[in-house]
Amino acid sequence: MPRFPKAAVVGLLLIPIFAGAFVIQERGAQRGAKLFDQVLSLVADRYVDSVDVGALYEKAARGLIAQLKDPYAELYSPKQVEMFNQGTGGFYAGVGMQIEDLHGNITVQKVFPHTPASEAGMMTGDQIVYIDTFNVKGRGWKTDSVSAHLKGQPGTKVTGRFLRAGVPELITVPFVRRVIRIPAVEFAIMLDNKTAYIPVQQFNATAASEVAAALERLTAEGAKSVILDLRENGGGYLDQAIEMTNLFIPKGKEILTQRGRGEPPVTYTTQNPAMVPSLPMVVLTDGYTASASEIVAGALQDHDRALLLGTTSFGKGLVQGTYPLDGGYMIKLTTGKWYTPSGRSIQKERILTDDGQLIEVHPDSLESDSARKARPKFKSDAGRVVYGGGAITPDVYVQYDTLSSLEQKLARALSGKNGLETALGLDAYSLEMKTKVKLDFVVTAEMRDDLYQRLTKRGVVVDRKDYDAGSKYIDRVLDSRISMFAFGDSTAKRRQVPEDRQLLRAIEILRKGATTKEMLALAAANPGGSPDKPKQK
Repeated sequence: MPRFPKAAVVGLLLIPIFAGAFVIQERGAQRGAKLFDQVLSLVADRYVDSVDVGALYEKAARGLIAQLKDPYAELYSPKQVEMFNQGTGGFYAGVGMQIEDLHGNITVQKVFPHTPASEAGMMTGDQIVYIDTFNVKGRGWKTDSVSAHLKGQPGTKVTGRFLRAGVPELITVPFVRRVIRIPAVEFAIMLDNKTAYIPVQQFNATAASEVAAALERLTAEGAKSVILDLRENGGGYLDQAIEMTNLFIPKGKEILTQRGRGEPPVTYTTQNPAMVPSLPMVVLTDGYTASASEIVAGALQDHDRALLLGTTSFGKGLVQGTYPLDGGYMIKLTTGKWYTPSGRSIQKERILTDDGQLIEVHPDSLESDSARKARPKFKSDAGRVVYGGGAITPDVYVQYDTLSSLEQKLARALSGKNGLETALGLDAYSLEMKTKVKLDFVVTAEMRDDLYQRLTKRGVVVDRKDYDAGSKYIDRVLDSRISMFAFGDSTAKRRQVPEDRQLLRAIEILRKGATTKEMLALAAANPGGSPDKPKQK
């Protein structure tokens, strides 16, 4: 029998099979919908306690999302949508303070410049006691509740009463709310008289333009190299990652490819000439460098445009889409994966635990040589080996500086049940020293002793021998806190450079390599940070 007619017969037989599959699928959906309606009706009518049917629907929707076992899928309430937009967009209407719950005290952690809070003289460490007539402490408010009451329509008023270390009476501050812009780049400074250091906090709606402005200013001041710090940057808008990459990579280069279910791949390329196409460049990464940050780091690495230094990134190579729903709700779903120009998937396999923690399936926090060699290998534009299989592996592996055993012991003693009083005592002393120190101050034994006496008076119990043994740790903490209060974040960072192993190594490599190509060759010859083969001293 000829083969063609047989094939035709087989094709005809498949039609009723496929049709039957659709019928079965439709019947399954009908049974599921009927089951849900029956359960909902019985709970609403017969459950021992009265329940809100609308709330039941929302809980059911959240349960459906939870059953996906996707750590990045989420249903947002209208209030959560507002918070989401503020966090990623970088704009909101309020007073301009970042607050945090420290041991039950809602405390100012950061005051953004050119805001009602900064103009009113608010300080890091101030504790919020009242918002208008509401006693924040008395009602046991959480951070979200306090934040919601501080925000509002531009031009409206809100009054706060604050407890400040060293000030006996509450400080009353009237604010007029206005639109606040949370910067992606809080400061950018020149290091080593020739290196533009640009730390990026997030990929909000203005991240790329803020980096561009910092590059323009610092290159005009004579910068001959760039360090882009993406450590602890959890990502944000995809378009900002693309625009930021384009600042360093010429027009027409691939940045990433997105592949989703039932859709053709989408490739994103640079659309404009690069702003700084050839300056030697280092990108700093760590375990909190994620998502949009990894897109930038991966593209720069694949195109041999920058040397990556630090520790392995987080490994979030999934694409999420947001979809508005009726009633002001929004759903975020994983819709695809993204791949670097060399074809690497950066997604690191993780599972979501019952308590909401993400746990790596195959953890290797030290990124050992043996683990690295077992991962899939890809090639950069110049033919260098770059590693796939999850996260971005730096070209030069450098761990954070770690505390000695004595310093760790002291740090534990000052935290825990002593944590609140330690923080209050440290802030009170740092605020007092703010007006007494000069730009080149050095933490002295007398300052350490003074702090110890103050902590003791506050009930902090620390053995004096342990305190003295961990003096270097105390020096670093005091230096950071006092300099931040007295001179601001950028000066505090300058003073912290000698303690930042990763940043120091980046500066060292930039001194040795006149071009990124030379730096990459040096890194290949002596990676220096590999845990299996530590750099010889």
